[in-house]
Parts: sequence; structure tokens; C-alpha cells
Amino acid sequence: MNYADIKKVDVANGPGVRVSLFVSGCGHRCEGCFNPETWDFGFGAPFGEAEVEKILTFLAPDHIRGLSLLGGEPFAPENQRAVLELVRRARRERPEKTIWCYSGYLFEELAENRVGTHSRSLLEELDVLVDGPFVLEKKDLGLRFRGSSNQRIIDVPASLQTGEVRLAEEYSE
Repeated sequence: MNYADIKKVDVANGPGVRVSLFVSGCGHRCEGCFNPETWDFGFGAPFGEAEVEKILTFLAPDHIRGLSLLGGEPFAPENQRAVLELVRRARRERPEKTIWCYSGYLFEELAENRVGTHSRSLLEELDVLVDGPFVLEKKDLGLRFRGSSNQRIIDVPASLQTGEVRLAEEYSE
């Protein structure tokens, strides 16, 4: 997997101060995407152990609330294994931090493991999923933590437990 950027401080992609990983590669190619350079799986630099260590170090301070995964597409089959390894390490070494992920895929597709071989396993490691493609016609700059009104901010553990999508109400206003 390649990555486009690692942000040590991000206040736009989830609540509080977060560390964000922008992966490379996305097949959705949404019109009006804010990050079209990340569509190319070859964009950026290779993601490896040094980057994992860097992210875990950035997550250490108490004022950092969690990790956000964006792209590109973290759930692209080509990216799933590396992203899954990262979130499992983050869960193990920084269990107090929340993990958010942005995906153009729908929760239902991921929960049923219809996207690659690790989509359900990766989903199970998340606290919040912002799902659905960006839709230019539904762009709304007034929305928190998402770009278009079709996108949902999902409480992943509650949704997996009930088998129905449960919105993270505190963020979905």
C-alpha cells in the first residue's frame, strides 16, 4: 500500500485532535473529490513499519483523541491488509484512542464482507465509519465530518451488535 500523507494534527476529520492517515488508491473517483491525487494506488510513498511506528508515536499524547483513516479508499481491497494491521496495532497499543474511517463503500457492503477479503475484519476494529461516496449534488459545507448529505456517520460497534445501522447521533446533526 502507498499513502499520500500522515497528519500529526487534524481537527477536521473527526472529533477532537486526531492523527490522520491518507491512503492512496480509490476506485470510486467521485466527481468533486477533495483529494483526487489519491485515486492512483501508486501515488505517494510506500507504507511500512516506519509509518506505523510514526502514527503510534503521534497517537501517544493525551490530547490526541484518535486516528482517522481517509484517502483514497482505506477499504479498497488493495489497502485492506495494511490498514487492518495498523488498526489492530493501534487498538492493542493505544486502546484509549478512537478510530474513525471514511469510505465510499456502504456499511452494509463492508459488514457482509463483499469488498475484498478483510472488509468485515477491518470494520470490526472501528468506532465510527463515515460511509458512502461523495455526491457533488449533495455537497453541504454545513455538515460536520462529511462532505455530502448522503454520507452517514455510523456507530460501528452498535451497528454490528444490532445488525442495523445505528448513527453516531452526537456527530450526525
